[in-house]
Amino acid sequence: MAPACPVQRRAAFGIDAAGVAAPCCSSRRTATGSPSATSDAFARGRSAGLRGRLDGYTVQGALARPPLRQAVADRMTTTLLEVPPLQAPDPFAALNAQQRDAVEHGIADGPGCAPLLVIAGAGSGKTMTLAARVARLVLAGADPQRLLLLTFSRRAAQEMERRVGRVLQQALGLAGEARPPALPWSGTFHSVGARLLRAYAPRIGLPEDFTIHDRADAEDLMGWVREELGLARTKHRFPLKGTCLSIYSRVVNSQAPLAEVLQWHYPWCQAWEDELVRLFGAYVRAKQQQHVLDYDDLLLYWAEMVSVPELARELGARFDHVLVDEYQDTNRLQAAILQAMKPDGQGLTVVGDDAQSIYSFRAAEVRNILDFPRQFGREVRVVTLERNYRSTQPILDASNAVIALAAERHAKQLWTDRTSSERPALVTVLDDAAQARWVADEVLRLREQGLRLRSQAVLFRAAHHSAALELELARRNIPFVKFGGLKFLEASHIKDVLAVLRWVENPRNRLAGFRVAQLVPGIGPATARRLLDALEQAADPAAALLAFEVPAAARDDWQALRTLYAALRQGEAGWPDDLRRVQQWYQPHLERLHDDAPVRAADLAQLARIAEGYRSREQFLAELALDPPEATSAEAGPPLLDEDYLILSTIHSAKGQEWQAVYLLNAVDGCIPSDLATGSAELVEEERRLLYVAMTRARQHLQLIVPQRFYVHGQGKGDRHVYGSLSRFIPPQVQPLFERRQPAAAAAPEAVAPSGATVGLAARLRGRWG
Repeated sequence: MAPACPVQRRAAFGIDAAGVAAPCCSSRRTATGSPSATSDAFARGRSAGLRGRLDGYTVQGALARPPLRQAVADRMTTTLLEVPPLQAPDPFAALNAQQRDAVEHGIADGPGCAPLLVIAGAGSGKTMTLAARVARLVLAGADPQRLLLLTFSRRAAQEMERRVGRVLQQALGLAGEARPPALPWSGTFHSVGARLLRAYAPRIGLPEDFTIHDRADAEDLMGWVREELGLARTKHRFPLKGTCLSIYSRVVNSQAPLAEVLQWHYPWCQAWEDELVRLFGAYVRAKQQQHVLDYDDLLLYWAEMVSVPELARELGARFDHVLVDEYQDTNRLQAAILQAMKPDGQGLTVVGDDAQSIYSFRAAEVRNILDFPRQFGREVRVVTLERNYRSTQPILDASNAVIALAAERHAKQLWTDRTSSERPALVTVLDDAAQARWVADEVLRLREQGLRLRSQAVLFRAAHHSAALELELARRNIPFVKFGGLKFLEASHIKDVLAVLRWVENPRNRLAGFRVAQLVPGIGPATARRLLDALEQAADPAAALLAFEVPAAARDDWQALRTLYAALRQGEAGWPDDLRRVQQWYQPHLERLHDDAPVRAADLAQLARIAEGYRSREQFLAELALDPPEATSAEAGPPLLDEDYLILSTIHSAKGQEWQAVYLLNAVDGCIPSDLATGSAELVEEERRLLYVAMTRARQHLQLIVPQRFYVHGQGKGDRHVYGSLSRFIPPQVQPLFERRQPAAAAAPEAVAPSGATVGLAARLRGRWG
């Protein structure tokens, strides 16, 4: 409740009854050093602070806020002499001991406080703790204009400012409609960088009217430069504009040499290193000529600016405190910016969790948070938040055991008051199809027990892992929303292959024909329309397609398509080998059209596995047609007008989220860790962290599904398969923390007593050998 009398309101601003200021940024502590009376610190206060901070601000040079009106100050002082002091409510009473330790760090030292690293375990109240620290700094006299708060999304910055405002409203006794002090320097790294570059543009050689390109504009400019240099007309496959921009971005943000980036992340582009150097140089010149910066330039120019000692000192002195959220997700460029601005770490607070560093594909560098305590040549305070407010203790026990095996980490042991007798489950199923059926059954079972679909989530390492489940959910009319990657059936390479099958099934299908015809190099929209018009007028469209003449440049590839089409129409291979033949034909086009062909090939292999569950091409296409995209939209919102929907998400997209029930698909080696991420010890360790992040999303129920069999594709017809093994991240010593489960065995058919004549087969077989 807000203070009702002037004494209470004055106490909230930190002024005692006699108008005497308490020592700046101080708070009393017990003999053991723990905070004992933060409320008393507010009540003791400072009269000097009142004169400059009626609205929570301090007057400091050019960044001064409006001064307190003298009349109001005189009136409040007179009133205070007449009324005995009362204690203000403690706005931080809800914090636990570890959170409060982080909030109170260095308050007595003011802007000169030592650097602080807060290791915030999953579900430990990280956002509340950081917001409380910002509010505590303001209440202790810090000027909000001189606080720099850096986050990784605009929404996170807005939420942080909202929470800080709520704490300040309570502490200052402001009415609900009164606006608390704003945080003008709260935002993402990129948004703050843009503001600083605009302010310093004349001094760093930037035109003041520069504009900023978004990702699409940057891709287009890269494509224009690529065309200008003649790289689009090479005889061999040169990386597309999107891939070129991704390589450039990786080099900038990781601060790694181009050769190293190509070797580890784009090995299929290594042969083009010299051409890429030439392309990137031309790209930078084009941006400068056009007075534009791309998204990465906002960090790059900021980092270059603070590499000048004079500017680094000036910019560092502009902010008394710098606070960074999700520090484990910073890249080398961002870490370099912070170190240049605060070389001794003075006034620097970073919050994060090394166990949740999972974005190396965006150039995030886990070493930033692992090495932080040794970066400044002075003692760094490390506070660990271990109390979890999300999950039950059995889920935390299993999660702790998984991450405890990491090669290097900041040690912590999550705990909670939420007890439960239900352990997380390891569910063994036969194959992908059985996995889909199990998850659908469990989702519906918990729904009947009162757990809404939106309180349940299915997580997976890669977007294509959910393909079979998507079809099973559609078949059972279970609505879902998918986050992280395109919906399986809407990915362009899947649509290409399905279009071939649909065109073979119905030669008059103009949409399918238009798409397939343009897959052939040398055939554009005009030729494709002419072909479809001919098919529409022909009595036998299939025959007309085979007789159609194409431009000379397309004849060889067109002949390959005609051969495939004729074979599929005649049914030479049968189902599902029809699909395998289409995939063989499509493979060179896949490599030509997509730089990430190996990843997309995995999607096509999954499609082949799904096809084996249907008896014919017609049934396969019909079943897919009954599940149109609109029925299970992957957009970020409820599908159709359904009241409820299940969440499907990649683990990367699930970070920061939580659900009552979580099902993790494919908890086997080859999926987690991904077989594409085992090339180095660092990549394997990040895969371990991915599993940890997935497990700690669950509040009450957690199931890890373990299919035993994975089918091998591209080897002709049959049932070739390999057996999957439980993820290496759940070794024997960790497994007792899980409950073992599996689907009930199907009932055996009732035995039927044989009747009629009997034959002695054993004697007959012996007789073959005398």
